[in-house]
Amino acid sequence: MAIEMQGLCPLLQVFDMPKSVGFYRDVLGFEVVNRSPTYAMEGETELFHWIWLRLGSAELMLNTAYDEGERPNSMDKARAAAHGDTTLYFDCVELEAAREHLLAHGVACGKPEMAGPGRREISFRDPDGYGIVLHHVVRT
Repeated sequence: MAIEMQGLCPLLQVFDMPKSVGFYRDVLGFEVVNRSPTYAMEGETELFHWIWLRLGSAELMLNTAYDEGERPNSMDKARAAAHGDTTLYFDCVELEAAREHLLAHGVACGKPEMAGPGRREISFRDPDGYGIVLHHVVRT
């Protein structure tokens, strides 16, 4: 008997939570489902350790990679490089419109390309170096 599952919600460790939330919420359009309490303020920015995001049926959680007061001044390059083997794939029907939106927000990405039999995609990286692919099956 298989276990009945309804979805998937990966958890990613991030270096700079406000920057990552800005990317996923303000650029990609995810909405906040829930988050941990604020532990400090940085100007007008609330600092917290964990957030759960949703866009359509896609869900994602982010957690700070460092505890309060332990984050170094700059991202560990080796840690960021290790994120290169993690890629999140999101189904996206309007790839051209998505690309224009990303470019307008300063996100480097190429033109939609065929990436295998019957699938087009565009790829880019989030602020922590995690790969993101927007893809869509092309039915012929």
